[in-house]
Amino acid sequence: MAEHLLDNPLWSSLTSLHRELAIGTGNALRYPAEVAPFLATAAHGESIAGDVLAPLVAEGETVFLIGPAPAVPHGWRLDHLGELVQMVCERVLEDPGASPIVPLDDQRAAVVELAALVYPHYFRPRTPELGRYFGLFEHGLLAAMIGERMGMPGLREISAVCTHPDFTGRGLARRLLAYLGNDLRARGTTPFLHVSPSNERAQSIYERSGYRARRTIAFWSLTRA
Repeated sequence: MAEHLLDNPLWSSLTSLHRELAIGTGNALRYPAEVAPFLATAAHGESIAGDVLAPLVAEGETVFLIGPAPAVPHGWRLDHLGELVQMVCERVLEDPGASPIVPLDDQRAAVVELAALVYPHYFRPRTPELGRYFGLFEHGLLAAMIGERMGMPGLREISAVCTHPDFTGRGLARRLLAYLGNDLRARGTTPFLHVSPSNERAQSIYERSGYRARRTIAFWSLTRA
């Protein structure tokens, strides 16, 4: 059976929608460090030589992989960080809100500021270049946002679903999920996302927003010692 694009989502993204951003050759590719700390390998367990990895990962740097992970040479540390739940949404969602959802194309500073507060681990200064971002403002403050990250034919990852701590519990994340999910579905694209199984609150929000678990998928870190 042929592998589904979502079984190796980073590789699928770096060889399709984001191929112009991809750094590397052969069986290892990554996003630029200022865009996202993610690296992909073509197949699980495939040996990747140090001279292939060294130009991609700086000394002391850690990158992350989703799905397949390589066999790495001496001087590199590969750690299994557990499993993520990969979820997809295949239906239209109801958006009951009233306040306007706006594009954040000209709000890069606000996006970076909210991400630094709520979603700092995998967000970088140029992460918004990976896709579109939308948000809700309250009293001039970016109260919640949502964005696009990985992408491949017919599929687009939802990411950076963030709500400012002063505005939680008001259903803003569900509004944004409905808005962007419906927009993608109207374009013939299926939204997907990844969430830690330990984040039960987030997973519950996604389930109530029409997402279903597709599979669990391995999450790794790779460090150049």
